Amino acid sequence: MENKNIWVYIETENGIAKNVGYELLAPGRMMADKLNSQLVAVILGKNVDAVAKDAIAYGADQAIVVEGDEYDVYNTDVQSYAIETLIRKYTPFIVLYGATNNGRDVAPRVACAAHTGLTADCTGLDIDENGLLASTRPAFGGNLMATISCPDHRPQMSTVRPGVFKKPEADSSRTGEIIREDIHIDPAAIRVHLLERVKEVAEAVHLEEADIIVSGGRGLGNPDNFALIRDLADAMGGVVGASRAAVDAGWIPHAHQVGQTGKTVTPKIYVAVGISGAIQHLAGMSGSDTIIAINRDPEAPIFSVADYGIVGDLFEVVPALVSAIKAKKA
Repeated sequence: MENKNIWVYIETENGIAKNVGYELLAPGRMMADKLNSQLVAVILGKNVDAVAKDAIAYGADQAIVVEGDEYDVYNTDVQSYAIETLIRKYTPFIVLYGATNNGRDVAPRVACAAHTGLTADCTGLDIDENGLLASTRPAFGGNLMATISCPDHRPQMSTVRPGVFKKPEADSSRTGEIIREDIHIDPAAIRVHLLERVKEVAEAVHLEEADIIVSGGRGLGNPDNFALIRDLADAMGGVVGASRAAVDAGWIPHAHQVGQTGKTVTPKIYVAVGISGAIQHLAGMSGSDTIIAINRDPEAPIFSVADYGIVGDLFEVVPALVSAIKAKKA
């Protein structure tokens, strides 16, 4: 009988898990229940006992833990070798990865080694009528959604952007099995070595984890006017985002971009300022709890997804909002 277990790769660094791994336990739990199977968190790292316990609290039935000095900082050869080894031993039905830089690196390597398929950057996951993984992702520039399955090869694999699914509520009373595997690659097989790490602006922009995001678009007119966006974000206790148009114009670094070719976000409050609402941008933020749009064009597509809309000149509206918020706080 085919093993129906669903695996979620929990990416860690310095003993800390990336949020996207926990987020993927939500669809993983739903699909495991449909298949009457086990949801398994796969954790590679160093000193990750707390991560294994958290994964079970977030919905996993089991956690497979591989620890060692070589897993402390991500390495392509080390991680892919360990995951390939685990897949050969346990033969999972489905493996899910976060579409982070590292997840996008290791998932295709493992897929190639396992002679199976991989659907990248998914925005939806489900089990179809045939009991297979149905992975939905934008196609043709976001103009349509494609649902892809892998009927002939195992495991079925997908990567999912951070922020697409909400992290489940933790239940500290849940119990599960922690399985420890001792896997070490021959040092001679490690072809890539980390010499130095240089912190970039991206490390300071945690859009996926922000509760409040204020994004600016083409309507700002020039890069200097992003000062308005920063003022509103500071007043609200949020972070600064941007549309692709603003990034392509060179007004703000790509690390701030929200959308299909940027980051997918699900904050509690998303404020879109001077953003028309192209489908590619909507794909990255439409899952926000509350969306506030500020645009002078009453026909702008952004208003179709907004919970609150302000039709007006952003150069008048934003300073008025900042003043009102500061006065309320005072």
